[in-house]
Amino acid sequence: MTRTGTSTRESAVIIAALGLWLFVTGIFVGLRTEHIYILALLAILLFAARGTRRMVVALLPFIVFGISYDWMNICPNYNVNPVDIAGLYEAEKGLFGIGGLTPNEWWALHTSKALDFMAGCFYLCWVPVPILFGLWLYFGRQYEVYLHFSLVFLFVNLLGFAGYYIHPAAPPWYVAMHGFGFIPGTHGETAGLGAWDAMTGLGIFDGLYSRNSNVFAALPSLHAAYMLIAFIYSLKARCPWWLRGLFAFICLGIWWTAVYTSHHYIIDVLAGIGVTLVGWIIFEQLLMRWGAFRRFLGAYERYISK
Repeated sequence: MTRTGTSTRESAVIIAALGLWLFVTGIFVGLRTEHIYILALLAILLFAARGTRRMVVALLPFIVFGISYDWMNICPNYNVNPVDIAGLYEAEKGLFGIGGLTPNEWWALHTSKALDFMAGCFYLCWVPVPILFGLWLYFGRQYEVYLHFSLVFLFVNLLGFAGYYIHPAAPPWYVAMHGFGFIPGTHGETAGLGAWDAMTGLGIFDGLYSRNSNVFAALPSLHAAYMLIAFIYSLKARCPWWLRGLFAFICLGIWWTAVYTSHHYIIDVLAGIGVTLVGWIIFEQLLMRWGAFRRFLGAYERYISK
């Protein structure tokens, strides 16, 4: 046992895990500056003290989510299955069309500065608010709810990522910019969120989407999933009523923004809601009835709550 309470076994596991992540990322994705910064931060937190190590272990579901998203660059989904471009567009128009237009096209003709500003604010909440909610649960010592929330968050993401490979799909902005032809290697676009960047001068969404190579991953919309997961577990957590109301409001706002800014079809949003509910039910009603999984979860909770 070291001075910081790290056993030799724990140290070996930490070094092996960090080394494996760095090796795979470096060989198949390519190391970026942020990878080195993240590696340094994780190493410091894991070895600095018992409390910081417990926090990193608690945050593993979010860390694995980030790594999994990054590792999708190893094999683009359009190399696995053909991309649905025209079919999804026509289905959206057939189901939800407004005067011969998709809802995205209709909203593109009915924008306003107020709506543009609201849309950007809603989309900024996409990942940060659920992660902040998870940290609030963890530091509030609501460990059981935290683990259920964070693991369902990870599980829903993995289901969504699998969906991206099973059925690659183009977002509405792709059709608006490029038509129905498939262009491999297309980079992400801010689409309707560019108006918020122009209005504020911050360039946040340009920074987020300009390097996005996961363009053909519109179905299901995981934008539609994250705040829904947070809302579901806010009902289980000890939290004020206004927080649950705020989560519901942000969730609905993100669903609307996804369509308003042409990042997703309504079909994508509904699929994201469906994946969330399926993942939540599988976790709570199936996995939680499996004795081995319950024991694992119990051991996980004991470790992070010491």
